[in-house]
Amino acid sequence: MASMIEKVIRGAVSSVLGGISAFNRRWLPVPDGPYPFFTGLHEPAAAEHTIEDLAVTGVLPPELDGRYLRIGPNPVHRDTRGHHWFIGDGMVHGVRLQGGHARWYRNRYVRSRKVAKALKSAMAPGPHRGRFDNVNTAIVPIAGAAWALVEAGSAPVRFGDDLERHAYDDFDGTLQGPFSAHPHRHPVTGDLHAITYRGDEPDSVRHVVVDPRGRVRRELRIPIAHGPMVHDCAVTERHVVILDLPVTFSMKSMLSGQAFPYRWNPAHPARVGLLPKDGTAADVVWMPVEACFVFHTVNAYDAPDGTVVLDVVVYDRMFDGSTHGPEANPRGLERWTLDPVGLTVTRRLLDAAPQEFPRIDERRSGLPHRFVYTVGLPEAFTPHIVGASHLFKHDLQTGERQRHDFGAGHAPGEFVFVPRHAASAEDDGWLVGLVIHAAADATDLVVLDAARFDGPPVASVRIPHRVPVGFHGNWFSAGLAAS
Repeated sequence: MASMIEKVIRGAVSSVLGGISAFNRRWLPVPDGPYPFFTGLHEPAAAEHTIEDLAVTGVLPPELDGRYLRIGPNPVHRDTRGHHWFIGDGMVHGVRLQGGHARWYRNRYVRSRKVAKALKSAMAPGPHRGRFDNVNTAIVPIAGAAWALVEAGSAPVRFGDDLERHAYDDFDGTLQGPFSAHPHRHPVTGDLHAITYRGDEPDSVRHVVVDPRGRVRRELRIPIAHGPMVHDCAVTERHVVILDLPVTFSMKSMLSGQAFPYRWNPAHPARVGLLPKDGTAADVVWMPVEACFVFHTVNAYDAPDGTVVLDVVVYDRMFDGSTHGPEANPRGLERWTLDPVGLTVTRRLLDAAPQEFPRIDERRSGLPHRFVYTVGLPEAFTPHIVGASHLFKHDLQTGERQRHDFGAGHAPGEFVFVPRHAASAEDDGWLVGLVIHAAADATDLVVLDAARFDGPPVASVRIPHRVPVGFHGNWFSAGLAAS
């Protein structure tokens, strides 16, 4: 009963504060000049498309039988007042590869309340929790299906194989609280581990575990202060890594009308926690770290000496000025060694080049990894123009860094690794991702040979329009679910 009363009160407070925020947003000034996250590479797609039998350059490997899916923000309205890149309406883009052919491309909005009203269509069925049901950040395989995810509130959204059907789904009623855009698979059990949060629960985060059947088996509250933004976490064989860093919920920003009310908070101590994977909140070992911010972890693993190795992309600070989106490049790729006995975090810079969206061979999740693939960023921070055209491949065993450059005027997004077969070596396979061709106002789905990273693409599929800059994608093998 107490839990039910708490939910009702929290919902009422959230509704009142959300109403105040929406009212105040109407009086915010409209930014001068072109709004960076509605223009250039970020200009939203104007329509939903279905295109069959796409043109292919090169030869698509016949082993690539499945779908590449990627999600990102695609605002259905272009009101710049209080807008933030992170809260744009979700749109999924997908390409079906089969037998050396590109069978189809589709892009579909996630039918939230707002999108359904704007498009005069039906809302996606399922539990639309609270005021905020926008899902736009990642799309991952769970229990044989593709699930679109977001942090800090909404239930996930489960998509059908052809993207024509989707529904909000709280893992069949087993998810009681929020979920995360970045769950990580345990290398032994296959469970997905996530650290989740929401703005109206500033005193705690949750450790949520989803079993291979797609049911929540654990939802543990962990006390915390100030309502930090926890975008990502990491899992090892023995631990879950919790990042408690100085970007926290800002009531002042919310009440002023900002739709994304998280700001840099120098009064919030930065720390990293190690939670035994089946431990209690009292078992978390906290270690202080220099003030910084991390959107994305690369991977983590347990070292023989009892420490935990964590690779991350690190920013000196975040949301310290701009209210529209990230305002600075990361300082680079770092390795953190977490010592739960000495209570220290030792930081080592692996590569100082600006880069983001790190990916590994996901079969190495929670285990020692050798290769890391990242998206290169321009030296000068420019969110809405073509400023960088390259990817990096890091060999952490040799220290070598390779670069694949797509050429001037081409902007790659996150690339994902697809192994050639289940038992293949860590870089024996392909890298698959979207590359915007600015001059042609088009996009290519590009396939690279991971072992010949700096060589020419194996194949590319032409999508005859620009797919806006987005967030995260994945490869969904036809063996995962029929297409």
